Amino acid sequence: MAKLTKKRKAIIAKYDATKAYSLVDAAKIVKEITTTKFDASVDLSVRLGVDPKKANQMVRGTVTLPHGTGKTLRVLVICTPDKEAEAKAAGADFVGGDDFITKIKEGWTDVDVIITTPSMMGKVGALGKILGPRGLMPNPKTGTVTMEVGKAVKDSKGGKIDFKVDKAGIIHSSVGKASFDVEKLAENANEILQSILKMKPASAKGAYMRSIYLSSTMSPSVQVETKTLA
Repeated sequence: MAKLTKKRKAIIAKYDATKAYSLVDAAKIVKEITTTKFDASVDLSVRLGVDPKKANQMVRGTVTLPHGTGKTLRVLVICTPDKEAEAKAAGADFVGGDDFITKIKEGWTDVDVIITTPSMMGKVGALGKILGPRGLMPNPKTGTVTMEVGKAVKDSKGGKIDFKVDKAGIIHSSVGKASFDVEKLAENANEILQSILKMKPASAKGAYMRSIYLSSTMSPSVQVETKTLA
């Protein structure tokens, strides 16, 4: 077993790894034990009592974080010419049509969110092998296939995030940056947890929220109480 460094020992001494804390206390601990020189991302991991292989137990949705994510997202809008001005006015970083379809086919994916209109979805859908693995495929359920491209751009820039349960039954989501106030981190995390709660599948048996952990990019995980949540 590797010897613990002084730094690691000091971090471990700040909290009890076997104990579950309130959201506010967990956020406070994560801030204290984050020692990176860069502004680390703070992430929430929620293990659910669902079977993601069953279609009626898939938990996915979108939520707008009250205090944003702390990240500046690069947004691409692929649309018909009549929608380009609306997308640009809303703050999209890249706007176009077939030119961007070609660019993506050639391997360009230097964006965080892609928004498109229903009429362009046929062409965008053909890029599934490139966009799918990167989590960039637009989807009507997440509001990224829409005629309201301006609103979609503003939502994405304003802290709207998508979440989806993975094959292991866990939802991973960013709740902000380590530089955020404790209260802002806790409120962002709570917003996601409340959204997940509302999506509890009727067919899910037993405890729904099995475990919740908060951590930053390089920190250990801090367990969050689930008893305050159903």
